Amino acid sequence: VQLQAFGGGLVQAGGSLRLSCAASGRLVSIYHMGWFRQAPGKEREFVASIRWSGGSTDYADSVKGRFTISRDAIRNTEYLEMNSLKPEDTAIYYCALGGRTYNQYDYWGQGTLVTVSS
Repeated sequence: VQLQAFGGGLVQAGGSLRLSCAASGRLVSIYHMGWFRQAPGKEREFVASIRWSGGSTDYADSVKGRFTISRDAIRNTEYLEMNSLKPEDTAIYYCALGGRTYNQYDYWGQGTLVTVSS
């Protein structure tokens, strides 16, 4: 299974970016996917997740109301719409694919850099 993330870049504070992550390879089924991020000098942290069946979502408190996670089940792709970006959102964003147990991730993408300038 491979995860390919796209959409990172440089944006000014208050701006928006949309990340996407496509899963490919020997997929049996997708149960949930998520986004994590790691800022320089910090530990990786959870950003958002989505259950493939039903589409229910969870968010970190720091991004609630600004970020929206969604998925396209036909294309095996998840998205992260990021609005009202802040400099503290600067990080490498990683997508992840999970199995039957929620919040346990089996596969990780290579990461895409998001830089928010003040």
